[in-house]
Amino acid sequence: MDRVQLSDNLDMSRIVHGHWRLADWDMSKQEILELVERCIELGITTFDHADIYGDYKCESLFGEVLSLKPELRANIELVTKCGIKLISKNRPEHKVKYYDTSKEHIIKSVENSLRNFNTDYIDLLLIHRPDTFMDADEVAEAFDQLKCQGKVLNFGVSNFKAHQFDLLNSRLDFPLVTNQIELSVLALENFDDGTLDYCQEHRISPMAWSPMAGGRVFTSEEKQAIRVRETLERIKSEVNAKSISQVMYAWLLSHPAEIIPIVGSGKIKRIESAVEAMEIELTREQWFEILQSSMGHEVA
Repeated sequence: MDRVQLSDNLDMSRIVHGHWRLADWDMSKQEILELVERCIELGITTFDHADIYGDYKCESLFGEVLSLKPELRANIELVTKCGIKLISKNRPEHKVKYYDTSKEHIIKSVENSLRNFNTDYIDLLLIHRPDTFMDADEVAEAFDQLKCQGKVLNFGVSNFKAHQFDLLNSRLDFPLVTNQIELSVLALENFDDGTLDYCQEHRISPMAWSPMAGGRVFTSEEKQAIRVRETLERIKSEVNAKSISQVMYAWLLSHPAEIIPIVGSGKIKRIESAVEAMEIELTREQWFEILQSSMGHEVA
């Protein structure tokens, strides 16, 4: 498994295992532990979380799994996010869904995550969504305190545009190391609006959430999905891939921005398939065929 160096003290597996739906996988703690160990065997050592995942339950579930084999913590990288407050029975004090990037909330969220994970540090903390009420100086104060305390080693953002990234970065004494954004053969916004160009300009490896487009490529009858599906099926045969999902991963992995896909499946066969996709090489022509089938027209 290739590694991606994000900072002096953080390198991540080129493919990340995402735990957004961990609580929905209907697996025992022992089964989840076996899945984590298999990921590590495959070279996937980075695990992506957020405080809100599973209605605020996934972090603690993963922490319970790690407590079954505490020595695994030294062999993995934990990524988590904060900044969204959901209306939830597990947070009865929340009256409305909103964003909170106050210093108080960021620090409180990290303290909760540390307890949930049964660990004393988080490898990478992301602000989950751009906050229109964000005070960049206040976020920087929170980040600086957490870094000085050794509770968070690295910081980044999720779903930020270039100007939002620049704003927060301008207040920090250390650089943001990644931007977790939506990227897939059906989700082209961050290709088109300069976000991915910005990442490449600043040598920031972006993490890609929903690289399988939420499954729409496989089942949707929308014109875009049908066009892309037909193109993927043809290219699958040309490159001897096992599935169109492998072609979709290869499409992201081949991009020069050094995209890091997040695999959000609890099925080991799908995780293994994503790892195997790293061996697939697309020609530039094939890459653009997929792009054009998604756009519905030739490039200008």
